[in-house]
Amino acid sequence: METRPLPLAGASAWGYKAGLRERCTNSVDQTQAVSPAERKGQDFGAAVGDTMENEFTYEDYQRTAEWLRSHTAYRPQVAVICGSGLGGLTAKLTEAQIFDYSEIPNFPKSTVQGHAGRLVFGFLNGRACVMMQGRFHMYEGYPLSKVTFPVRVFHLLGVDTLIVTNAAGGLNPNFEVGDIMLIRDHINLPGFSGQNPLRGPNDERFGVRFPAMSDAYDRHMRQKALSAWKQMGEPRDLQEGTYVMLAGPNFETVAESRLLRMLGADAVGMSTVPEVIVARHCGLRVFGFSLITNKVVMDYANLEKANHKEVLEAGKAAAQKLEQFVTILMESIPLREHTAS
Repeated sequence: METRPLPLAGASAWGYKAGLRERCTNSVDQTQAVSPAERKGQDFGAAVGDTMENEFTYEDYQRTAEWLRSHTAYRPQVAVICGSGLGGLTAKLTEAQIFDYSEIPNFPKSTVQGHAGRLVFGFLNGRACVMMQGRFHMYEGYPLSKVTFPVRVFHLLGVDTLIVTNAAGGLNPNFEVGDIMLIRDHINLPGFSGQNPLRGPNDERFGVRFPAMSDAYDRHMRQKALSAWKQMGEPRDLQEGTYVMLAGPNFETVAESRLLRMLGADAVGMSTVPEVIVARHCGLRVFGFSLITNKVVMDYANLEKANHKEVLEAGKAAAQKLEQFVTILMESIPLREHTAS
């Protein structure tokens, strides 16, 4: 963000601009010619720009991956990112090995209730897995390079499939609280304003400069998920739709919710999309689903208010269903040899 002087008219403007050019070419320390308010604005602009660039080098990702390799014998094939209230999935892992995020080099800390902040290795239905019991969000103040940092580490660990889960508000009027929506596509609303995790110089060791996103969510796994759902015999249909990400942390206004529905979104949340973009950039297979934890308020006459407590309660109520669903779904992932050493 650049601090600009107010425009002046006529000769005064010309004289001001000439003086400004002279001052900018003067060898005297320029900070003496800038007011404290202007300097504060320039510093803030620089800080905002910094948060949008990737502060990590390839070696930083390697260092974290090597630390994990040296502390666990697991060589995971599947990574799972657990959303708000969905961390109970880790209880299904056998022979689990747990690391607090604070132990792992370069890992941020999860600050949101319902995100335990632990990385859990283990086996689920014969597949070696690593699960994030808590993710990172833009609204916590983290740049997207930190929000997505674990995904590139998983890639370096040999992960070939990423499963993303989240708690989301239902925009589609046919959705009910407790429904599961397969993510068929997404809308990266922060990306419209330049907030993209791939912003900055591209490292070809991870992926191409301009990755396609038209096939972000694996079609084959979505088909397998529909079969798994029928196998479970659930009374409600498995939903499918488009997830839209907002930056948060506030929930949506009625006007915003109506706009999102007009854009074609079926569910709304504050996560997931950055991790998916980075995963696809790395060539990972991606499957995702949203647990509908509340129905978004779309009418001014509706006095209900969204809150984080109901999100956590809905996750707890759906825990057994989600655990069974993900466990069965693991069978659709081709088994890779040598998943542990």
